[in-house]
Amino acid sequence: MNVIQRTKTRLKEMLTARGLILMYHRIAEPDLDPWGLSVSPAHFAEQLEIINKYFHPLSLQELLEHLKRGKVPNRSIVVTFDDGYVDNLQRATPLLTHYDVPATIFLVTGAIVEDRSFWWDELEWALLRPGTLPDYLELKVSGDKYQWELGDAHKYSVQDRQKDWHRRPWDAAPGTRLAFFYLIWQRLLELSKSERLEALDAVRTWAGVDSDARPGARPLTREEVNLLVKENLIELGAHTVTHASLRHLSHSKQMEEILGSKKQLETIIGRPVTSFSYPHGEYSVETPALVQNAGFLAATTTNFHCVLPNTDPFQLPRFQVDDWNGDEFLRRLARWYALS
Repeated sequence: MNVIQRTKTRLKEMLTARGLILMYHRIAEPDLDPWGLSVSPAHFAEQLEIINKYFHPLSLQELLEHLKRGKVPNRSIVVTFDDGYVDNLQRATPLLTHYDVPATIFLVTGAIVEDRSFWWDELEWALLRPGTLPDYLELKVSGDKYQWELGDAHKYSVQDRQKDWHRRPWDAAPGTRLAFFYLIWQRLLELSKSERLEALDAVRTWAGVDSDARPGARPLTREEVNLLVKENLIELGAHTVTHASLRHLSHSKQMEEILGSKKQLETIIGRPVTSFSYPHGEYSVETPALVQNAGFLAATTTNFHCVLPNTDPFQLPRFQVDDWNGDEFLRRLARWYALS
């Protein structure tokens, strides 16, 4: 493509109506949020007011209907949530109803069926509470032994925790408790579900933690999921069975996660489930076709792009929303709408 053709293409994209899909996880105010998953209820209300006042909120299914016709309503916005935390029902849904903004909530179905906290939250509870841990951690996984020396990180004060409030694990200074947490998280992420739970239980025992004592951070239960079904503005979608990184799995294992989550959720709510979200935003070249073959109509990613009339419905881009007030949120939206 020569310079003139590229310029024409760029101008056409700039003049094309476009939409945004927003990605949330939690509406909460936890005392630590290493992954930046939470937006406070107050800021979420300000964000919804902005959406309602200046933009065109759509459900994901409405957006798909427009895409079928090769169109996207300008300044359209779709709100989505990943994972399925209980605050999606308790805090997000009343605000969505108040501002008349629809949303799709993608659920990790295994967490609902097993009634257990998400493994990354259990790991955070075990490792990122102020206090003292043993000097080293030893784990045995599938016959392999791993050992980590904590050094100064075996002590973690309230001040250390406060300093880590705005840090992300991948930005943690070497030798800190947050960096240690990230190392263990990376190791557990690579494991199968059974191996991960075995290792997680060993970490909790080593840390002296019997259970996750934060009920506000738990997943939705079956009963709560069915309360969401009754909300006219809420659509429920699938987010795999175990929150697996699909690009690391074989064809058959991917289908177990994709189709398994669809069947589990449909059994729970008694209605078809047609929307899917890739955990961690990760998927292989073959995954979108697998999602389509499983009977879904669309799938969302974590790719930062606008939705255009020719966007692949099985690779829908999204923008993650942080805990911004209304003014900052509006600035971000304006910036994102300028992207092609």
